[in-house]
Amino acid sequence: MHERLTTQSYALRSPIKAGSEKPLLVCFSHLRWDFVWQRPQHLLSRAAKHYNVLIIEEPMFRAGVTPHMDVSERPQGVTIAVPMLPEGLSHQDVISEQHDLIEELIGREATSPRVFWYYTPMAMAFTSDLECDLCIYDNMDELSLFRGASQELLDLENALFARCDLVFTGGMSLYEAKKSRHRSVHGFPSSIDFNHFSQARSIHQDPEDQAKIPHLRLGFFGVVDERMDIDLLAEVADLRPDWNFVMIGPVVKIDPASLPQRSNIHWLGGKSYNELPHYLAGWDVGFMNFALNEATKFISPTKTPEFLAAGVPVVSTAITDVVRPYGEKGLVEIARNAKEVVTKVETILARPKDSWLARVDRHLAAGSWDKTWGAMHKLMLDSMGDAATDRPASSLPVYATTPAE
Repeated sequence: MHERLTTQSYALRSPIKAGSEKPLLVCFSHLRWDFVWQRPQHLLSRAAKHYNVLIIEEPMFRAGVTPHMDVSERPQGVTIAVPMLPEGLSHQDVISEQHDLIEELIGREATSPRVFWYYTPMAMAFTSDLECDLCIYDNMDELSLFRGASQELLDLENALFARCDLVFTGGMSLYEAKKSRHRSVHGFPSSIDFNHFSQARSIHQDPEDQAKIPHLRLGFFGVVDERMDIDLLAEVADLRPDWNFVMIGPVVKIDPASLPQRSNIHWLGGKSYNELPHYLAGWDVGFMNFALNEATKFISPTKTPEFLAAGVPVVSTAITDVVRPYGEKGLVEIARNAKEVVTKVETILARPKDSWLARVDRHLAAGSWDKTWGAMHKLMLDSMGDAATDRPASSLPVYATTPAE
C-alpha cells in the first residue's frame, strides 16, 4: 500500500517547507508512475537523491467528488499527486481546477529553489503563471505524432519551448528534429539499468504463465499500442507456426480485439519491472515489431539496450534510433518485412553467441541511467544560476488554452 497524504499534510510535511536543503523538483507527466517503468521513473528516482521530487499526474475523474489532490509516496523517494475531479466538468474548468490544486500544493511563488520538469506540454495550460528557478522539457517522444494529438498540444509545446531553460530529447533523431527550436537542446537516448536486466542471464526458471510455451520463443515487452506492427507479427507467426511469440505489456489506445490471435501468439498482459528479467531469461530472440509510422518516427526504444543487457539477441524493424547505432554496429538485426524477420532470426540462431555478447557488453558499458542523470544534472546546475534572468516570458496568460471542440 502507498502511504496516503492529504494536500494539507503534504504541505506540512514537505521538506522544502521544513527548511530542507534539497530543492523541490515538480514533474508534470502524462504517464502514470505505476503504469510502465520507463524513462521518467529511471531519471526521477535518481533525481530524488538531489531533489524533493513531486510528480503531478493527469487528473482522474469520479462522480460527485470534491476537487482535491490525492497525494501518496513511493518507495523510490518520490511523491505522486493526482488531481481528483468530478465528472462532467468543461475543458476550461478542468484546467482551472488543476491550476488551483497545484497552486495550493506548491504555491504560486518559488519561495525556495524550485525546478519544473515537463513531460507533457499540456501542463502549460495550468502552470504558466507559477514561478520556478529552472524549467526543463524532457521531450521523450514526438507527442504531436501520436494518435489523437491536437492543435492545442502543438501550441502549448511552442509555449513550453519559449519558457524552458533546457530541452532534453529521448533520442538522437528527436534531437535532430528539435535542436533548431531552442538555444539549449541536448540528446539523451534511452539508457540501461544493466544490473537489473543482466539478471536474466543467470535465471533458469520460467514464470508459471510462460513455462508451458514451447521453444523457439520470440519475445516482446512494452506498451502495445499503435506503434506496434500487429500485421507483421501475424505474418511472421504464419510463416513459422513452429515458433512461439510471447507478447508482454498493457494494451492501450487500440482495440484488444484487433490483436492477431494464433495458437503460437501468447498475449500475457502487463508485468512489473521486477518480473521482466524472469521472462526475458526464457526467450531465444527479442522481437521489436514496431510499425514504421508517424508515431514511431522519432522513438528511441528503451527496450533495445534492455534486451541486450539480458543477453537476448534482437530482430527489429528499421526504427532510426535502433538502426543507429545498434544495427550499424551489428548488435541488433534489422528486418523490413516478415520474410526478412525469419531470415534474421535464423542468422542469429546460427552464429556463436559469445562473441556477439562480448561486443554488446563493450557497447553497454559506455552508458547507464546513472551516467545519463549525472550529465543532465550537471547541465541543470550550470543553468540554475542564470535561468531566472535569461528565460523569455511565457506567451501564455493564466489558463490560456484552445477551447475544446
